[in-house]
Amino acid sequence: MSSRTLSGMTRGDNDQPVVLSKIYTRTGDDGTTGLGDMSRTRKTDPRLAAYADVEEANAAVGVALATGGLPVEIAETLTLIQNELFDVGADLCTPVTKNPEFPPLRVTQAYIDRLEAQCDRFNADLKPLRSFILPGGDQATAQLHVARTVVRRAERTTWSALEAHDDVNPLTATYLNRLSDLMFILCRVSAAGAEILWKPGATRLAAPASGLRNAGREAAGETREDAG
Repeated sequence: MSSRTLSGMTRGDNDQPVVLSKIYTRTGDDGTTGLGDMSRTRKTDPRLAAYADVEEANAAVGVALATGGLPVEIAETLTLIQNELFDVGADLCTPVTKNPEFPPLRVTQAYIDRLEAQCDRFNADLKPLRSFILPGGDQATAQLHVARTVVRRAERTTWSALEAHDDVNPLTATYLNRLSDLMFILCRVSAAGAEILWKPGATRLAAPASGLRNAGREAAGETREDAG
């Protein structure tokens, strides 16, 4: 959720909880932005960096989906994750208070439990790795790797927000940590066994790129056809 989203926003009904009546408001021209509780803060606030990175992660997931090359099960999972990332952003942009009159949307342990269950489900059929993976593969898998690294950054900036403020929900950082794990697993599932593994110091041997790719596949111990 971007800071811009909070401006000109009103509450709707249960089916349409947010109504955007105006996109530009000029209220942020002084370097401040509105938070979910209608207070204002500087745009350099670590809290804003956190939910801005969450928004970027959501956009990166959207690009991966737009490639159209992901298995249906992964695509459906990512669509649910996109909605949850909006929940994370909504949580981060609303300072935690005791006994609020109108309880805001918060990330709970149930969000994390769902991610862990998905990690276990998708990881069950994968073979153990014998090295780290070089990010890449087909277009969809490569974009998933990009999304994964943006999620990792979002987790780091969320921890920075937690260090700067005592009114940030720590479960948002936990959620992003588990999501980065799930994204890594989904990258492996999408690659279908055609992963290229890191060979420490391989460039010292001046091996051609094609040789490095073949060696990586051999180290993985499987091919896309084998994985099918």
